[in-house]
Amino acid sequence: MKDVPRAAVIGNPVSHSLSPKLHNYWLSRYGLAGRYEALQVAEDALAHTLRALPEQGFIGANVTIPHKVAVLQLADNVTDRATLIGAANTLIFTDDGRIFADNTDGYGFTANIRQEVPDWDPKAGPAAIFGAGGAARAIIVALADAGVPEIRLANRTRLKAEALKAEFGARIQVYDWVQAGPMLDEVAFAVNTTSLGMKGAQPFKVPLDELSPDAIVTDIVYTPLRTAFLDAAAERGCRTVDGLGMLLHQGVPGFERWFGTRPEVDEATRRAVLS
Repeated sequence: MKDVPRAAVIGNPVSHSLSPKLHNYWLSRYGLAGRYEALQVAEDALAHTLRALPEQGFIGANVTIPHKVAVLQLADNVTDRATLIGAANTLIFTDDGRIFADNTDGYGFTANIRQEVPDWDPKAGPAAIFGAGGAARAIIVALADAGVPEIRLANRTRLKAEALKAEFGARIQVYDWVQAGPMLDEVAFAVNTTSLGMKGAQPFKVPLDELSPDAIVTDIVYTPLRTAFLDAAAERGCRTVDGLGMLLHQGVPGFERWFGTRPEVDEATRRAVLS
């Protein structure tokens, strides 16, 4: 199989990933030779697996939970962006077997917002982020780069939010989780980066009474596609963006590097992944 370029998503578990459906759709759509598969890799096998993949014809990989942090220590080269975020989700394997690590989550996030809300002005006002995990880190970096003047952060464990403030600076304002509702006062943008509202998880119960109808609201959860958080925001008149687009757009840079064609994220792509 070494004559056919191969890429994969690596995680544990990994069976839930939509990445194989996405990348194999693009391979078919653009008539490219290649395969994309899902590889379940245990933590204690990660280093060995990564070094073996180039020998098996793999040219790159996406990385999902729980390996996004660990791959930074195993990569030979890490982008400044991945270092700043503290995690990598995209790997490129060079011909000599070296591993190049990047993080495209922030790119995927902002590309999704700009596609769905073309007139989005990051400088319009503060942004509110629920959650302080790996996705929040990538989104903080992306919003700061885009020019958001203030980022308000609330997490169920305040200590994790305080750690992000210490790392990313004065632009971050931390709120107690019980104050997450009032945190929304005068924000222009709000995002849920937690698993709250995901199918099988606890519901998202933060009241949105302070949320302006002019705000843009997004949720990185995409199962279900329309979360209770998005529905409640839409009822207030907010423009809402679901989380599927972030997944689709974050895959673009890796696919282009691996297979030499920059894929388009459009309605046909969404339909193919959701089918």
